[in-house]
Amino acid sequence: MSAVLDHHDAHGHDHDHHAPTGWRRWVFATNHKDIGTLYLLFSFVMLMIGGVLALGIRAELFQPGLQLVNPQLFNQLTTMHGLIMVFGAIMPAFVGFANWMIPLQIGASDMAFARMNNFSFWLMIPAALILAGSFFMPGGAPAAGWTLYAPLTLQMGPSMDAAIFAMHILGASSIMGSINIIVTILNMRAPGMTLMKMPMFCWTWLITAYLLIAVMPVLAGAITMTLTDRHFGTSFFNPAGGGDPVMYQHIFWFFGHPEVYIMILPAFGIVSQVVPAFSRKKLFGYASMVYATGSIAILSFVVWAHHMFTTGMPVTGQLFFMYSTMLIAVPTGVKIFNWIATMWKGSMTFETPMLWAVGFIFVFTMGGFTGLILSVAPIDIQMQDTYYVVAHFHYVLVAGSLFAMFSGIYYWLPKWTGVMYSETRGKIHFWWSMISFNVTFFPMHFLGLAGMPRRYADYPMQFADFNMIASVGAFFFGFAQVYFFVAVILPAMMGKGQPAPQKPWEGAEGLEWEVPSPAPFHTFENPPKLDATATKVIG
Repeated sequence: MSAVLDHHDAHGHDHDHHAPTGWRRWVFATNHKDIGTLYLLFSFVMLMIGGVLALGIRAELFQPGLQLVNPQLFNQLTTMHGLIMVFGAIMPAFVGFANWMIPLQIGASDMAFARMNNFSFWLMIPAALILAGSFFMPGGAPAAGWTLYAPLTLQMGPSMDAAIFAMHILGASSIMGSINIIVTILNMRAPGMTLMKMPMFCWTWLITAYLLIAVMPVLAGAITMTLTDRHFGTSFFNPAGGGDPVMYQHIFWFFGHPEVYIMILPAFGIVSQVVPAFSRKKLFGYASMVYATGSIAILSFVVWAHHMFTTGMPVTGQLFFMYSTMLIAVPTGVKIFNWIATMWKGSMTFETPMLWAVGFIFVFTMGGFTGLILSVAPIDIQMQDTYYVVAHFHYVLVAGSLFAMFSGIYYWLPKWTGVMYSETRGKIHFWWSMISFNVTFFPMHFLGLAGMPRRYADYPMQFADFNMIASVGAFFFGFAQVYFFVAVILPAMMGKGQPAPQKPWEGAEGLEWEVPSPAPFHTFENPPKLDATATKVIG
């Protein structure tokens, strides 16, 4: 997805000859665009690996009985699918977007700490290899679920230690990336771009970066305590030594719930860029969007135990977490209202980025409603650990994070590569994905309501039909993403397609549309002079 940099001559940037070439350009990359490209390609590879594991799960669940894998391997697949998708696909992809777009959107020449940027990317490679390689260790990959609950984690083989090590490395990478983003946004904006004139994508990432710095050390603490329980005789989570497995859940979800918003806030930012562009209107209620994003971030720290209604929590605790969870629906509702109000009476067109953005709003809202239903403690006690929960979080994370990413990729791809993608192929990808996604995950609501527990490799006959439908949909959804890479990304990376104009979307606003397409290797070496709206360069 790089600016396929054959434009040394094209734009008269005589400093472009500083761009290194060959493998050195990528291994020693300090340019924010190259590092953004590396993140995006890495996350796509991890998406494919995580997707193959998911198809292994769905192939086993195609019909009752044990077909392909034993229950132990089945739980290894579910655990590694979750870990790889969350820490290898979704989070790195958003960091890739941040690297590519934040300097362009705020008129900065690069990220604040260029070498640390390089280091935080390359840390992910060994971590990913360790994580994926745990399948080949004695006893196979961890099979404790992606939440790594004790006491299961205390009974796993050596692959558990490998997974803990990989998570530490990924956490360090996230923290460095976050520090870089915060310093870049706070210190390197072009003169005249106040915080309240920044694009929404920069706002959502600024808040996300603070969330990451706050919660990644909490995860590090939880998995380090697991490690010392395993090898150094402590009993944090081991009841035999006076420990408490429920304490692990509290610590993990204190990280885990803000983590959910870490994976959705940048998506909100992308949609807040795309919807105004194709509605040809300013974003409705910009300030309320900023405050809503901040509110979501703060509230995300006080809802963690809604994952734990079945652990024997006192009724007072259940009520507190129930009401605080319902409260978090308010700022999220503000955002959805603002997007719809932006589209209201706008001159809307439905190019591929807008299709993905509208699809995101529709399906994410459904996922939000199922979350609201799960926030009601008595209902949640029935639904806990059923496929209803699986359906809910895939509607939020696949239809949420992933669909918003596709929207952003189609929106900025002409700026990254200098060529226009095929609109027809983009629309095929959208409808193929949207339909197959719903065929896969909508039946899971009914499975959950009927009482089918998750993480089971086998099930009784009454769940057979919906499972078969879900499995067929999952394979179609997986192949849609292969189609996306082959039909959209590869041609764009090779420079095949119509040359992209500097501003391919009529309604788009922002400094990224003030530089040529593809974006030159070096941009904004001198801070741009901005107009009153901070969206255009003067002179």
